[in-house]
Amino acid sequence: MSPPFDLDAAVTAAAQAARSLAFASAAAKNLALATMADGLETARRQLQEANEHDLAAGRDKGLSAAMLDRLALTDARIDLMAEGLRQIVALPDPVGQVVRQGVRPNGLEIGQVRTPIGVVGIIYESRPNVTADAAGLCLKSGNAVVLRGGSEAIHSNRAIAAVLARALEEAGLPPAAITFVDDPDRALVTRLLKMDDRVDVIIPRGGEGLIRFVVENSTIPVIKHDKGICHTYVDRGVDLNMAVEVALNAKVQRPGTCNAMETLLVHVQSAEPFFHAFAPRAKAAGVTIHGCKRSCALLAPVMGASVVPAKEQDWDTEWLDLNLGVRVVDSLEMALDHIAAHGSQHSEAILTNHYDRARRFLREVDAAAVYVNASTRFTDGFEFGLGAEIGISTNKLHARGPMGLEDLTTTKYVILGSGQLRE
Repeated sequence: MSPPFDLDAAVTAAAQAARSLAFASAAAKNLALATMADGLETARRQLQEANEHDLAAGRDKGLSAAMLDRLALTDARIDLMAEGLRQIVALPDPVGQVVRQGVRPNGLEIGQVRTPIGVVGIIYESRPNVTADAAGLCLKSGNAVVLRGGSEAIHSNRAIAAVLARALEEAGLPPAAITFVDDPDRALVTRLLKMDDRVDVIIPRGGEGLIRFVVENSTIPVIKHDKGICHTYVDRGVDLNMAVEVALNAKVQRPGTCNAMETLLVHVQSAEPFFHAFAPRAKAAGVTIHGCKRSCALLAPVMGASVVPAKEQDWDTEWLDLNLGVRVVDSLEMALDHIAAHGSQHSEAILTNHYDRARRFLREVDAAAVYVNASTRFTDGFEFGLGAEIGISTNKLHARGPMGLEDLTTTKYVILGSGQLRE
């Protein structure tokens, strides 16, 4: 029997590694990242064998199709993990970047530069790709990372972490800079959340329950990756072909993600023609509509049993599957009010041909990402050109939206003087 995981020693080692990693050269970090990417591709079969253990256990436990989809390590997802790491290599090193600088009237030269945060704790569920994404971004931004994945992905995460650790050693960087908590005991999470003497920030990624638990129990600052109740509003006079294609993509392209559309709002003037084109496509894709009275009346003749009356709580539900809330609204104002009441400040979209209404939507909707005539599925660090992402923050401080390298740094002021005294 292996000894119990020593969290205290692991976090202490991560904090020590963070001190030296903060001064590592961009060349050394890039070498480690490239080696990680190559290692993931080389170990593809071993990673998928480990992943199959997790998938089999998940099926035995009755995990939903959406959860199993999040858990799966397909060839395409391993390729994306590797590509994400290589994109990070190509990005400028943010450490040491000058944010602003100037000279005061008294001759003081004052600059503000980017520095690593220190030790970042990532607590996440289901998606094993987070292990590589988070490790890569933290490494390039000069931070040590403590990774604690969910028990449902323990074999997959363990295999990925082993590849990453080997790459660090080959690049001559401290292995403890990427620390994987190799124990599914939930008590370790509670202990980790109290280690504010060594861990500088916690980033949780997962379901509503995990986020709430972390926020309520952490003595460390938390950047939330909260639920995504994302809306698409179909305006009056819209290009119907475009609207149907975008709405379907937002819902069915990968429904188990936080940036998938969960509620569709349709202006009453567009409702009948839009639903006429949308309904058969949605039914063929396996979508179940939870509709208001007006949308049910228009959709039921085509979709039949795939349309059910919406309950009030449906507007606050993150389905993460092929369920969709649909509501007919009388105006843009009504759509804005619905989003303000039920949105999670993640991603919201308007489909319109009207410039002023598009500008108003962009101005008034309070969310991390606001779209005009595009699918909410693009709210993703990879799609935004950030390389892999650490998560999609629904915080307003210190980062918001897809978090890339710069969001994993803080700043410090550097002041150069020649003997100035404060009068």
